[in-house]
This record gives sequence, structure tokens and C-alpha cells, in this order.
Amino acid sequence: MFRITSKEEIFFDMFVETVNTTCKSAEMLEELMVNYINVGDKIRAIEETEHEGDQHVHRILEQLNRSFITPIDREDINLIAKELDNITDAIEATAHRFNMFNVQNVREDAIKLAHMIVECTKELQGVMVDLKNMKSSKTLKDRIIEVNRIEDEGDNIYRSAIAKMFVSQMDSIEIIKWKEIYEYLENTLDACEDVANIVEGVVMKHA
Repeated sequence: MFRITSKEEIFFDMFVETVNTTCKSAEMLEELMVNYINVGDKIRAIEETEHEGDQHVHRILEQLNRSFITPIDREDINLIAKELDNITDAIEATAHRFNMFNVQNVREDAIKLAHMIVECTKELQGVMVDLKNMKSSKTLKDRIIEVNRIEDEGDNIYRSAIAKMFVSQMDSIEIIKWKEIYEYLENTLDACEDVANIVEGVVMKHA
């Protein structure tokens, strides 16, 4: 029978701490794009949050190295930690592009994608809270499905945004800039889905 001791629960608690930082960085990215002022300061704040996320992941991996018994497979703990880190890394990389490319105005489709990243990370927050009680949770599977749904919707918005640019009279340099920004936003949603898929695999192993 699958039982978790209080000592082993620390991994689930650390996942929650990590995803909380992920959620914070997602909200900061959306705020950057919705209220496009003090861009440099906001990007630096996102960068600091990404460093905070790195520290969480480092602590998880240190704990993993010290632990003889783990509540789920060691490789799954490693994967979840690193994929959560990938989300925060992608958010930071997206934010930096606004400065690098000297973006003057934020496109509406980009804001939609940023909002979807916030929605996805909030669902992942619930996923990590539920993971500790995966056997009895009534919401875990629905949260995973919702992450997949949001990512699919994000794909549609991404493709539509790219298509609209190429049929417009938009300056070619602006197209290059925004094509890359859209790709980073879409990659961030992909990273969210990767976490959900790993957790889904964990749930299936312990079904």
C-alpha cells in the first residue's frame, strides 16, 4: 500500500514552494506586459524570482541525494523539479526579450498568452498541493486535463498570431521580434504541460 511518512512529505512541500515561485514569476510577466512601464525594473524583478526558483530546485536535489526512501520514483522527483525550473527559466527568457528587442508596445495576442501562462501555473499549483494525496484527490486529474486544455488553446492563439503578422503590413523587423517572443511564450506553456504530463505518469504508476 502507498503510504507517505512525514519525513517523505518534505518533497511534496518543496514542490509547492517551487511552484509558488513559478506562479509569482508568471504573474510578474503578465504585469510587465499589461502595464508596460518601468520595463527594466520589472525584468530585474523577474530575474530575481528566477534565481529564487533555482534555489528551490537546488534544495530539492540536495534533499533527494540525502534521502534513502522517496515517496515517488527518484527520477520523477528530479524531473518535476527540473521542469518547474524550466517554466521559470522560460518566463525570464521571455521577459528579457522585451528589453533586448526594444519593444515599444505589447501585442494583444501576447498578453492573452501571458494570461494563459498564469492560468496554467495556478493549475500546477493545485496539482502540486494535490500530489501528496494523489490516491484520494478528487481534483488532481481534472487539473492535469485543464493544463492540457490551456496549452492546446495557447497553441491556437500562437498559430493565429503568427499568421496575422505575415498577412499584415507589419515591418519585417517587428515580425522577427514578435515571432521570437511568441515562440518563447508558447514554449513556456509547453513547459507547463510537461510538468502536468510527468505528474500524470506518477499518478498512473501509483493507481
